[in-house]
Order: sequence, then structure tokens, then C-alpha cells
Amino acid sequence: MEASVGERFSGLDGVVAVRTRLSDVDGQNGALTIAGYALEDLAGRVTFEEAAHLLWTGRLPDAAEAAALRRDMAALRVIPDVTMTLVREAAARQASPIDVLRMACASLSLDVQRPNDISPDADMTTAKMLVARLPTVLAACLRSASGREPVAPRADLSLAANFLFMLNGEEPDPTSARALDTYWVTVIDHGMNASTFTARVIASTRSDMVSAVTGAIGAMKGPLHGGAPGPVLDMLVDIGSADAAERWVRRELAAGRRIMGFGHRIYRVRDPRAVVLGRVAEEMAGAVLHDRKLFDLARAVEATALRVLEEVKPGRRLQTNVEFYTALVLQSVGLHPTAFVAAFACGRSAGWCAHVIEQHAADHLIRPQSQYVGPRLVRAPR
Repeated sequence: MEASVGERFSGLDGVVAVRTRLSDVDGQNGALTIAGYALEDLAGRVTFEEAAHLLWTGRLPDAAEAAALRRDMAALRVIPDVTMTLVREAAARQASPIDVLRMACASLSLDVQRPNDISPDADMTTAKMLVARLPTVLAACLRSASGREPVAPRADLSLAANFLFMLNGEEPDPTSARALDTYWVTVIDHGMNASTFTARVIASTRSDMVSAVTGAIGAMKGPLHGGAPGPVLDMLVDIGSADAAERWVRRELAAGRRIMGFGHRIYRVRDPRAVVLGRVAEEMAGAVLHDRKLFDLARAVEATALRVLEEVKPGRRLQTNVEFYTALVLQSVGLHPTAFVAAFACGRSAGWCAHVIEQHAADHLIRPQSQYVGPRLVRAPR
């Protein structure tokens, strides 16, 4: 019996909702294209600010444009007093970093001169402000939550290096700053995922960019989208040694539990973001941590898990996903797992802004249909 429309398109699976020039996810071949460029040709080769310019304008900046963008965004990093007060209060109440980011993002509209202006110039100005300030919010949140005073941003550092400076109170080593910058480029955009779709739906009503990005952060909070890279570290600690990996993986599968860091809704081969971040994690293990034990264990667990998954779940093609090496990279730059999703949002924010710009230009309301499956002609009680 043929499936109904509602069954075939549950969750809008298989439905093309928008036309975009921003990114393309090829799950069959494990390829991610960002505005015409293969991910591997951008991550680690251009800065996060340059990648943001690519998404916002359709091209990489020349040297003068890149310098101007860095200056513009550096001048916007300081968050307003009302936002800082909110961050301190939320952190004192032990709100999660992603919740603090969402609340603080909404408050930033108070610092926009014309908050309902969705013209191209206004969108570009707001995009620079949001992408510049969300890392400041996250650093202030993490320091406040640990009883430390927030550190004021510096204008002479890159966005990634400045975030680490605000987090730790000292200038980061170049390898750590480059690792975070590469991570943010790697996650800057990824097709029509849940948070991006949320941002576009909000923007399609002619609502403003701050509202759209705030909604996107709310969507990313959910573990089915923002993911759970933190448990990857728990898994590695629990396994402990390469010799114990196969027994651990088989036990988890026999119990019906998921192996964290493997399998993806779209990719049927290795997630290209995992390839990039695997290289970053290896560089961090050798240059910064000077201890390859965790990285070497991760490589061994990855190889074992892939082999056992193929044996136990043949044909499922459960390959390494972005979460696996994200955990190692973000831990190596000094972040606690509770902050991983918020750090992800800081990188994805540039992509959200690009989609809002694109949706505002299209100026078309996103209004899908629903299929009613409830009762009909029920008599109202007398």
C-alpha cells in the first residue's frame, strides 16, 4: 500500500524548501560545498571572518576587504551593559551556555538603531554585530559561571583568538587559535538543517535578523540537532585503552545503545567535517597538548567502531560524524563539554545570518501545508 503524503514527507524529509547559493550537502559522496568551494579548500586556509564574507557576499574578500571586515567586527565585540547584566544573572542561576546565548542574542536588538529594518545594508550591519558579539557573550557566561570576572575583548586579535583570550585571560597560542578558527569555518553552514530552516522561516515573515538568529539558537539547543559531542569524551574515558575498545563497542550495541560520534542523517560515507577536524585534533595533540594518548585512543576507537558497526549493522553505513573529532578539538582549546553546543552556535551564526540575508532578498513567505489526520464532525457538548 502506497504511503500517504504525510508519511512520505514526515518532518519534510525529501522536500526542497528553498533554493540557495550558500551550501550543498552531498551525503552519498561525503562532500560539503560552501558557496562553490569544497570544505577542504576553505577550512584551515581562510579565516572565519573571510568565510563569513564569502557567505554574505558570494565571494571571498580581497586583502583590503578582509582587513576592513576584521576592523568592523572587532569594533563591535563589546556587548551592551544590559546584555552583560543578563549574562551574569543567567550564569548565576546556572543556566546552560546555549540558553544564555539565546537570551543574550535576543537582548542585542536593544542595541540596533532600527530593529525592524531588513534592508540589505541593515542586514549586513546586524550580521557583523551578531557574529562579533556571540563569542563575547559565551566567554562572559563561562567566566561568570565559574566565579571569574568577564574579560573585555581586544580589537587586535582575530575573532577566534579573541574568544580564547576572553575565556582564559591570556593571549592564546597560535595553534589553538587556528584550531578554533578552523572549527568555526568547518561548521559555518550545512544545508537546510533544523536551525537554518528555523531562521529562514522567521525571516520569511519579514521579521528581523536578531529574531531569526535567536530562533535558530533555540532550534540548535535540541540534542537531535546541536548534537552531543561531549559524550564522545565520556566514551573515550570509559573505554580507557585500545585493547578494550572492541569489547566496549560490542557491549553497547548488544544493549541497543548508540555509539557516539558515528552515523549521520545525511552522510552515507565519512562526514567531510570529521576529516578536517581529525587533522586539527592531531595537530593539537602534538603541538599544544604534547600528549597524544587521547588522540591515539580516539583513532583506535574509531577504527574499531567502524569495523564492528559494519559487522553488526551491515549496510547501515554508520561512518564517523562531525561530533567525534569536535569533542577533541573543543576540549583541546579549553572548553568544557557543557559549552560545546554554544561554541557550535557561534560558528554557525555566520551561516544563519547569510540565510536570513538570502531569505529577505527572496521575500517569500515559507508556508508549507499540513495533512489533517484528526476526527471530523464531532458533536460539541450541549
